[in-house]
Amino acid sequence: MGLMTNGTLRKGALKPIGDLLNYSRKYSLWMFQWGLACCAIEMGVALAGPRYDVMRLGVIPFPASPRQADLIVISGTVTDKMAPVILRLYEQMPDPKYVISMGSCANCGGPYWDSYSVTKGIDQIIPVDVYVPGCPPRPEAFIQGIVMLQERIQNEDPANRWQGKGWEPIVVGG
Repeated sequence: MGLMTNGTLRKGALKPIGDLLNYSRKYSLWMFQWGLACCAIEMGVALAGPRYDVMRLGVIPFPASPRQADLIVISGTVTDKMAPVILRLYEQMPDPKYVISMGSCANCGGPYWDSYSVTKGIDQIIPVDVYVPGCPPRPEAFIQGIVMLQERIQNEDPANRWQGKGWEPIVVGG
């Protein structure tokens, strides 16, 4: 009894392989940070500060390009002029890719929501997996968002992820 029966793949045969792949993806997130405003300082504290260190969670914070990253963190005010650049960088990332929207400005435009040049949330441009609220959000909230994303990665079915099924954004503290 192997993986194949009568020339077809046995149902559930790839479940252990999928679990192993999810576990390895969970603890090897290559992060591409896109700091646009004051939230980027809080993200920097969570990345390299002595009290908070995301590398202990398996998040590698400095890939050279978006072609090596599988997690992008948008933190700060997204302007309409910057939106096509963010979309282009998102499209350059390999699948599966994940997005964390950090801060009120990235989530919904923040205090600048009624400005003519501010995008009313990054979710109008790219799909967001985790929302981290706050102005600016605390490093603890950002780390909690990463942990929640890792739980989602551990439990997801890669086939459903790539087909866009079963996707629901996560809100930290919500």
